[in-house]
Amino acid sequence: MNISLLSLGFLLGMRHALESDHVAAVASLATRSHSMGDTLRQGAVWGAGHTLTLFVFGSLVLLLDTVIPETLAQVLEFMVGLMLIGLGIDVLRRLLCERIHFHRHADGQLHFHAHPSPGARMSAAVPDCYPRRRFPLRALFVGMMHGMAGSAALILLTLQSVHSPLTGMVYILLFGIGSIAGMAALSALIAVPLCYSISGLGRAYTGMHALVGVGTLWVGGMMVYDIAIAGGLLV
Repeated sequence: MNISLLSLGFLLGMRHALESDHVAAVASLATRSHSMGDTLRQGAVWGAGHTLTLFVFGSLVLLLDTVIPETLAQVLEFMVGLMLIGLGIDVLRRLLCERIHFHRHADGQLHFHAHPSPGARMSAAVPDCYPRRRFPLRALFVGMMHGMAGSAALILLTLQSVHSPLTGMVYILLFGIGSIAGMAALSALIAVPLCYSISGLGRAYTGMHALVGVGTLWVGGMMVYDIAIAGGLLV
């Protein structure tokens, strides 16, 4: 096997993790985390789901000596765009859920507020907005969707670079492992400002989450437009 080619696959996988739609997805997932470790786990599980579908789809195509139809590839990319729009909306919904609440004052009147109680922590103030799960299934599903959508382009690149199905499968596997490493590193960078702002539920926290939500909506909306309208999928 060509060691240089396989090493290139790993490095390209790390770079692949930094594409805008991947960054937007993992950033939106990170807003559901409660700690640095939880954020890293979200990123790693995204990478595992991404690698799983890349390897399965890629191996089947290589072994069957076929290609993924262009229309199917467009549909998968379109679905990823819709998924990002949903993730962005979810971030903004949860932000509103924890920032806007009702409570009674000393006069007994029910008041509407657009801010949390002073000094409240996220985990205590909004338990219903952030359901805790032992395994981040959402991150796994999002990663699998990205893996399916990105498999067509990767398979074309692999077919142009390798001369045997076995080498191609190893190349795709190392590409996926590289994407896990890249996303774990990116998650660590994302976790720092999010975890720093999480303690006070103040302006920094609100701004960070609003930026992630709006940014994810924008990336998803642009993908949907480029594929459905500019790309002619729905025209």
